[in-house]
Amino acid sequence: MKYILITGATGFVGKALSVAVQQKFAMVRKVSRCSTIDSLEQYVQIDDIDQHTDWANALHNVDIAIHLAARVHIMSHEKGGDLATYRRTNVDGTLKLARQAAQAGVKRFIFLSSIKVSGEQTLGSRLFSADDLPSPEDPYGISKYEAEEGLLALARETGMELVIIRSPLVYGPGVKGNFASMMKWVQTGWPLPLGAVKNRRSLVSLDNLISLIMTCIDHPAAANQIFLASDGEDLSTSDLLRRLADAARVPSRLIPVPVGVLNTGLSLIGKKAIAQRLLGSLQVDIAKTQKLLGWTPPITVDEGLRRCFVTKGSL
Repeated sequence: MKYILITGATGFVGKALSVAVQQKFAMVRKVSRCSTIDSLEQYVQIDDIDQHTDWANALHNVDIAIHLAARVHIMSHEKGGDLATYRRTNVDGTLKLARQAAQAGVKRFIFLSSIKVSGEQTLGSRLFSADDLPSPEDPYGISKYEAEEGLLALARETGMELVIIRSPLVYGPGVKGNFASMMKWVQTGWPLPLGAVKNRRSLVSLDNLISLIMTCIDHPAAANQIFLASDGEDLSTSDLLRRLADAARVPSRLIPVPVGVLNTGLSLIGKKAIAQRLLGSLQVDIAKTQKLLGWTPPITVDEGLRRCFVTKGSL
């Protein structure tokens, strides 16, 4: 029976993954920064993740390490302004864990990376693929790329198997950030000026991402590979809002304002990053993931969106 370590176990992805791993493998050790958590005997508390973190207790008898914990919040609008801060956790902390994992005899290290390693947008019919030359732009994406490079070198040096999963935006029950804000906009019924947006963006539901990670735990073909994740269906911002409205069972109210007007307006008020996410395209090709692993996303986009609005009391 495999003993599996999960970092970031109390986070959005970590909570769901911990449940899935416990159901299949039973033996799971969860790492969290929280001191007030249930079932403390199942957890190892790690306050800070950097080059000084000692993972020895967490790694005892572990066969598979799944590293989800990361610094993800943008703290500066200046390009590269907080790169050193991101590096401390996402590069130095990750590589310290991986090196200690190899020394402890961990057989496979699964690293949840980001599609931001590939870049911020795709143009025309181009899709990001797992074998593209990386082109990260912001501090978070750069730090994830540097972590990937360090892990690949470490895997070659030690023989520990490495699996890298680059994920786009993840949505599901309990999602926060921009996606949660979009859900609230839809539920208010206020008209939104996004009815003419015809971009294409890849997303991945929480359930589909968990399914992919679970597949990578013991699939022989996953060893030493980089995979991209998505739902397998790309949506425009307009389509996403309409289908969110359907999932929430509320009317969809979209006004077809020209994209050029939206882009100019958002840029003038200092919201270029938001304009890129709402109006630009970011598509990923999961053909390699599907071919090597025999994996297909188990739930549809519409089911994934519906689950965003399902509460415990309505199950």
